[in-house]
Amino acid sequence: MKSSPDDSPVAAAEPASEPATPAALPRWRRLWASQQENVRILAIALLVAIVLRIFVAEPRFIPSNSMEPTLHVGDRLLVEKVSTHLQTPQVGNIVVFEPPPQLRQYGYTGKQAFIKRVIATPGETVTVSDHQVFVNGLPRQESYILEPPDYLMGTVTVPPGNIFVMGDNRNDSNDSHVWGVLPQENVIGVARLRFWPLSRVGAVS
Repeated sequence: MKSSPDDSPVAAAEPASEPATPAALPRWRRLWASQQENVRILAIALLVAIVLRIFVAEPRFIPSNSMEPTLHVGDRLLVEKVSTHLQTPQVGNIVVFEPPPQLRQYGYTGKQAFIKRVIATPGETVTVSDHQVFVNGLPRQESYILEPPDYLMGTVTVPPGNIFVMGDNRNDSNDSHVWGVLPQENVIGVARLRFWPLSRVGAVS
């Protein structure tokens, strides 16, 4: 007698496999599972920090005495980078900038940033005589300088797209009176805040 289809042998069902418990996972898998969220937060924070440094602000330190008495060697500053993309740096701003072509000819590189004060903007004239800086023929009142300039400079007219910068330590500063005007495109940003040393924390002006 032929067996019906219902009489054919049926394989026994295998028990469903249970998911591995945390204790059964390799140690590195358990560690990764427990730290995934922390790693994600750290990655986001790092990305934000990089974006802020590139486009918004970055820390800088003062390597020389060319801006004394306003800034001292070792001061740490926060340099704001947004406003210089929107407008010409203003007279009185303290700007950080990459060496212009005139200085690169003497071996300075883009990694060696300078910091000086804006004295004149496009269309203005600058002259140094009688221990005084003159802008547009008028003596500039400069309570922030270390001492009056002990040199002469003929009249310089600032061309479009450039600014004239000088160090507050007039007689010990490698600035526009030595190498000429600064292209605005070389400006990295404006020094806004000194955050070190703690005894001198505050706005920079």
